[in-house]
Amino acid sequence: MTARGRVSSLLPDFPWDTIASVKAKAASHPGGIVDLSVGTPVDPVDPLIRSALAAVAEVPGYPTTHGTAELRQAAVDAMKRRFGITGVDPAAVLPVIGTKELIAGLPRLLGLGAGDLVVIPEVAYPTYEVGALLSGSRIVRADGLTQLGPERPALIYLNSPSNPTGKVLGVEHLRKVVEFARERGAIVASDECYLGLVWEGRAASILDPEVCDGDHTGLLAIHSLSKTSNLASYRAGFVTGDPALVAEMLEVRKHSGMMLPFPIQAAMTAALGDDTHEAQQRERYRARREVLRNALQAAGFRIENSEAGLYLWSTRDEPGRTTLDWLAERGILAAPGEFYGPRGARHVRIALTATDERIATAADRLTS
Repeated sequence: MTARGRVSSLLPDFPWDTIASVKAKAASHPGGIVDLSVGTPVDPVDPLIRSALAAVAEVPGYPTTHGTAELRQAAVDAMKRRFGITGVDPAAVLPVIGTKELIAGLPRLLGLGAGDLVVIPEVAYPTYEVGALLSGSRIVRADGLTQLGPERPALIYLNSPSNPTGKVLGVEHLRKVVEFARERGAIVASDECYLGLVWEGRAASILDPEVCDGDHTGLLAIHSLSKTSNLASYRAGFVTGDPALVAEMLEVRKHSGMMLPFPIQAAMTAALGDDTHEAQQRERYRARREVLRNALQAAGFRIENSEAGLYLWSTRDEPGRTTLDWLAERGILAAPGEFYGPRGARHVRIALTATDERIATAADRLTS
């Protein structure tokens, strides 16, 4: 077996490859497919961001791995304005080439390997598992700390608001995770890519003073601009938190040449400095959510959690693949809940990331 084969053999099948036949079925609908299976933006990038990108397109030199001082300060300011996160040192902000890349490589960046335990949510974004597998670490799916018994994890992933369920973890829950991790010397990596898309109640960052008392030791918060700034194609994100951990990752990334392109850094700086476009995009998703949620409930679906994020975690109390076929007959493609772990097997994840016209079409098909 080649080295490449040895690496790929560690990984499960790529989830979306397994629904090709269902996608073809949905695509055969006379009115065309409504693809609600992935969380990819469909709305245009704001002109302010595009102008910032173009303004530095002629710069020929290498960017810095740490990012510009302007970008790091813009991230600190945006987190304070938007989420109430305080006490972040700009030096502890590290831009990354998309947060999926960071999550897939995080255990290795932190030096984890065989014998180390990585805890991921029971229903979770698949890349948490992928990153642990690539590092050779052990994996436990657990939502409750008592499930771990005497185990001493090296890394605990949190995702609030959650992909795929839209569940939000309360401040007290987050505080208990921080306390548990510190008692055992574990790192907490909190994927907060949907923190700006809360529809009901409030979601707190792991770095919120109410959660960590202003002490970021052992904590990492991962933020993406793919969602409310529509920058998925730009691969724009950053990680921040414990200055020592960020410095360690920065050193490894410098040696590896893992640099975010300079024009993307300029675009990120503009996006983080402007809240107007973010609020407008959030309202687009809010309106689409209302239309789709009402139609799904009218069609007999039960929607669970989903108080935040870009998805409606839905079930017809049957195997998710059966629901997937039912939707495909109506030209609608969703993601089966089993992609996110065994506990998701009777659910489907339905994304809000389609145009107003496609969302309206899906609603009409669901209720006809």
